[in-house]
Amino acid sequence: MALVLEMDGIVQVFPLRGIPRVKPGDDLLELLTRSLEESGIALQDSDVVVITQKVVSKAEGRIVKIEDVRPRKKARLLAEELGKDPRTVQVILQESKRIVRKGHGVLIMETRHGFVCANAGIDQSNVEEGYLTLLPEDPDRSARRIRRKLEAATGKRLAVVITDTFGRPWRDGQIDVAIGCSGLAPLEDLVGTTDPYGHTLRVTQPAIVDEIASASELVMRKHSLTPAAVVRGLSYKRSDAGVRSIIRERRTDLFK
Repeated sequence: MALVLEMDGIVQVFPLRGIPRVKPGDDLLELLTRSLEESGIALQDSDVVVITQKVVSKAEGRIVKIEDVRPRKKARLLAEELGKDPRTVQVILQESKRIVRKGHGVLIMETRHGFVCANAGIDQSNVEEGYLTLLPEDPDRSARRIRRKLEAATGKRLAVVITDTFGRPWRDGQIDVAIGCSGLAPLEDLVGTTDPYGHTLRVTQPAIVDEIASASELVMRKHSLTPAAVVRGLSYKRSDAGVRSIIRERRTDLFK
């Protein structure tokens, strides 16, 4: 069942079902193409293909067998303090620039990409027992590679968004956000336009890639084994700036 949103026009979100459990080395283009055919969806110009980080990471071999990890002293001390597996903590440290906060059994890290999230985005959900998944080395590059392959296969102008689930510092619960994108500008720049009351907007830049990620999660769901979706009918600006371009610099970030 597609999700239909009333915005400036009709925006539809179609889940892509039937994608099997992904293994290292799997061809995502082949899996996506087969799922599109089984779902009865023919890609159209300006469609946005949304893919979860987990399947991208698996296909790219970004998984670690826990029993192969040898924790160092810092990881063992942190693990004892937080009640975590020292091997998992070692992998978290390896994938991070620094610890932002720690406590309540949680490590908030700044990843090598610049993302601030729990455990550097590393977890054991939706992965085989005894393994950890890591974030892709370069999610924007991954999105760009997938987009180009899909465009070559379909002859359509497309965009791709790679999503992951992040917590939020001021609210309970988690939402899906974009960690990589290609083919669309990650921000919709409304600076200089006026609102319905005639006020000039000075800082308004909706993060359209995050809105796409969250809308798509409504049809993908965490427990449904539906790791991809197609968003259709959305107006956006073409760009290959990527998600990394919207990571706030430290000098302007009041919370880093």
